[in-house]
Amino acid sequence: MSSPDTPSSGGQRDRGSVAAAYVRRHAAATESPQDGSTQHESTREGSSEDESQQERLTRNWNELLQELRVAQTGVQILTGFLLTIPFTDRFTDLNDRQVTIYLAVLVGSIVTTGMIVAPASFHRVLFRQREKDWLVSAANVSARAGLALLAVVSSGVVLLVFDVVVGLTAGIVASSLVLALFVGLWLATPLFARR
Repeated sequence: MSSPDTPSSGGQRDRGSVAAAYVRRHAAATESPQDGSTQHESTREGSSEDESQQERLTRNWNELLQELRVAQTGVQILTGFLLTIPFTDRFTDLNDRQVTIYLAVLVGSIVTTGMIVAPASFHRVLFRQREKDWLVSAANVSARAGLALLAVVSSGVVLLVFDVVVGLTAGIVASSLVLALFVGLWLATPLFARR
């Protein structure tokens, strides 16, 4: 395989320089200021002064898609797991309260899946319609709502499992702790780091 510096392929050299420019831009975006001063808004978002609005939107869209890929896998596994539960032998042993919790968690998981996957649908519907600004904004809102729902659904699953295995009181305690963990890790930590 030839290196990007060899003249054998002009396309490889161009791709290499584009990739290098992206890496430099991304590295500059993640560096913290040395003097502790407040950064300019465009620098805080990770864009350089020579980055156009369209380039910024494209970068934001790509970063959002990378983040959603992580969440999509977890949501799809959780939803698949929940969909198989009624077909197990122990499902008939659930009392009415546990069945209600299960159904609420299942519906929540389906809604979460819809929110996390929605940006892909937005993109398909608006492909080549010059709506990237709206697309990035709407996908951001959808991703945030999906992550919030994922935290609630995950704590609901813990409630159901603990209720079945140990009891309702243990389920409420465990579910509350899991929800507090998600709020602390996913919301409070980045907000604290921003100060």
